[in-house]
Amino acid sequence: MVRAALSTAHGWAEDDIEIVVIQTTGDIVQDRVLAEIGGKALWTKELDRALLAGEIDCAVHSMKDVETIRPAEIAIAAMLPRADVRDRLIGAESIAGLREGAVVGTSSPRRSAQLQRLRPDLQIVLLRGNVDTRLAKVASGDIDATLLAAAGLDRLGRSDVGASIEIDVMLPAPAQGAVGIETRAESDAAQRIAAISDAATMICVLAERALLAALNADCHSPMAALAVIEGDAIRLRGELFAADGAAHVTGHATGAIGDTGFPATLAADLLARAPAEVRALFGG
Repeated sequence: MVRAALSTAHGWAEDDIEIVVIQTTGDIVQDRVLAEIGGKALWTKELDRALLAGEIDCAVHSMKDVETIRPAEIAIAAMLPRADVRDRLIGAESIAGLREGAVVGTSSPRRSAQLQRLRPDLQIVLLRGNVDTRLAKVASGDIDATLLAAAGLDRLGRSDVGASIEIDVMLPAPAQGAVGIETRAESDAAQRIAAISDAATMICVLAERALLAALNADCHSPMAALAVIEGDAIRLRGELFAADGAAHVTGHATGAIGDTGFPATLAADLLARAPAEVRALFGG
């Protein structure tokens, strides 16, 4: 997708752009929760090393998997137009349609907390791996259901897989559905990559990431956030959970486009109103 966008923007032949596949620790280690073995850096450290060493000119990421604080030498140069931000449920037509005590596989603290808040009877088990691995677990009956990002399924040509969950039922993870491209800061590549950036996606995802930063959230922190542009303003929603979903707090804030401070205001409001068991997982 990035190669095609660059070819269109600059009139380059696609063969002039080399794709280098880099396997990350997050790809290799599939039997443990990310937070226990290094967090989101497991998806970025190998690409960061290659980028800073000059082995690649840019790195393509799912922005949901990029840690909030990045090295000063690396810049987020562009984001492609955002895809569907929703989650999809595999194994049932709706969360309400899951059988009593159903076993749901996920490695996401957010999804686990949201599911348990909606259905405390559900059994949540660790499930990692690629899309085929997760779908196979449901098909074999090892688990009753799982959740996957709609954007990932759509990009793999599997738009017909799963039932979409509306955002008023399950608010998505910050940056879900966004593909970001990083370069070395101040490099020639940064300027070329910026030509394919979608302004609305960049604005919204950076607001969501600013909320993450203000909350001191990490891989242990069950939270959801979504920013949307409404006219000349940005509306940012956030929701924080206890690990078991039993307690939560939600809120929203609106800021002008270009206002980088309002996500921190929302973070302070959420933390001030959050129950202690929620606040303990964040900046409070």
